[in-house]
Amino acid sequence: MSNTIFDIVVKTINDQDKQLNDHAQKVLLIVNLASYSGYTSQNAGLEKLNQKYKEAGLSVLGFPCKDFGQQEPTSNQEIVKFFTSQFNVTSKLSGKVDATGSQQQPVDDRLSEAVEPTRTVRWNFDKFLVNQQGQVVARFNSSVHPSSLELITTIESEQISKLVNSH
Repeated sequence: MSNTIFDIVVKTINDQDKQLNDHAQKVLLIVNLASYSGYTSQNAGLEKLNQKYKEAGLSVLGFPCKDFGQQEPTSNQEIVKFFTSQFNVTSKLSGKVDATGSQQQPVDDRLSEAVEPTRTVRWNFDKFLVNQQGQVVARFNSSVHPSSLELITTIESEQISKLVNSH
């Protein structure tokens, strides 16, 4: 599985190192999050996706991001409290990350160079879909809502639809 998302180590919200290969054989939706973004309400839709498709092999992974407009000024503990109390988020959260610049995390570097348009993460709530082999297969900008047909169709095309339809 070399040169896939699964070979990257990230910091969890509890500051532990965790290799993304723990999610091997799952489809991942990786999203840069922020508590004070104009897109923060998307968390409700992301949690709905997480609940609807988790049995079919989807994992939604949130990466709180501090790069854009100071939209994530809080500590990791405050981030957890906010996302769980406001949106009942049960998906996995990483520790706060830099998605751009000299401190860019390896996961954001890999995501931003994997699919067109190749560029650094542009804003909070950019979304990346990773297939079961750890390859980034799609990128969605912040304005694409989690309930959009485009996003749902792409998620279902990654083998999830076969499992969903069999239930």
